[in-house]
Amino acid sequence: MADEIKVNDRVDVFLKHLDGWRAGVVVRIDPYSAHRSFIWVQLDENAEASLGNDRLISVLNPKNIRKI
Repeated sequence: MADEIKVNDRVDVFLKHLDGWRAGVVVRIDPYSAHRSFIWVQLDENAEASLGNDRLISVLNPKNIRKI
């Protein structure tokens, strides 16, 4: 990750089951290990209808998140 991701940053998250990137805002970061953290992202309202009300997701793999 070139830029450190912080709470309130706008990010794109790759969702494999939707086969693409979706935008959202980082709302919380929970440490997992010395080198990784769970990054909690509130996806935008228009992220995807198939997600329903489950727009809060966690991302552990840094390859699946990028700052925008």
